[in-house]
Parts: sequence; structure tokens; C-alpha cells
Amino acid sequence: MTASLTRPALRLTLLPGDVLPEGLNWRIQDGYIRTAAWDEEGESITLGLWGPGDWVTNAYSALHPVEVQCLSTVVVEQLDPTDDEILTFLKHQIRNTEEIFEINRIRSAEQRLLSLLRWIGGRFGQVSSRGTHLSLKDMNLTHRGLADICGLTRVT
Repeated sequence: MTASLTRPALRLTLLPGDVLPEGLNWRIQDGYIRTAAWDEEGESITLGLWGPGDWVTNAYSALHPVEVQCLSTVVVEQLDPTDDEILTFLKHQIRNTEEIFEINRIRSAEQRLLSLLRWIGGRFGQVSSRGTHLSLKDMNLTHRGLADICGLTRVT
């Protein structure tokens, strides 16, 4: 008889607003997560949005602190990635951040919001013959959440 030395992966269910433990790698099984940092005035800066199948961590970030915050009820499982998986993750994270940065550079608030909604729809929506379906309610994205992501105020 041989004993297995591998531990079962840690699995967590978290509520909206909860923050994942720092320095660990997590695969999202269900729900949506936002990674964020803060500027000198304390305003949040969205670095990425992540959904089922993605993995998230703040372990490789040069910014401190980077918070991995649940937007909706989330189920995550800890993972121990290979070097190839880390490289793929970093490329994906860079692209995600670049896309959000590009949206935040649009001067018109209306166009910025529409671009954000198009991006979220392309990233997380379900495509059908009638277009793309996306439930902001399922993602728990309120007016304030959308404004935070694209660098606007809720009133704007």
C-alpha cells in the first residue's frame, strides 16, 4: 500500500465583497472576481475582471496591495500552477489590464461605458443567434461597480 502525499486542493465559497487570501493561486469554478489596486487618493483602480475557468492571484503583481475581491458569490479552488501555466496566466493578465486601460482612456463617459459593456459582453457573455446575452445581475455589477471599473462616478 502506498500513501498519497498530495493534499486535496483548498476549496472556498465566498460572498460578494469578500477578499481572497493573499499570495495564493485560485481557479474560479463559479462567480466573478475583480482585481484592484488604489491610487494615492484612495481611488480604486481595476486591474482585471475574471470569471469561471480563469485563475487569479496577486502573487505576481508589482503593485501592493492588490486585492482579489469577489463581485458575486464565488467558488474557487486553490491550484499549484506549472511554469507554463504561470506564463499563460501572466500573458492573459497583461492583456486583460491593457483592455481595461484602453477603455479608461476614452474621453466620452458614454462611449467609455458602452465600450466597457461591449468588452464585458465579449469576455463573459453567451453568444446566440440573437446576439450576446450578459447578465450584469449575475455578475453583481451595479451602476457603482461599472463606474469604478471604467474610472467614472456613479452619477456620471
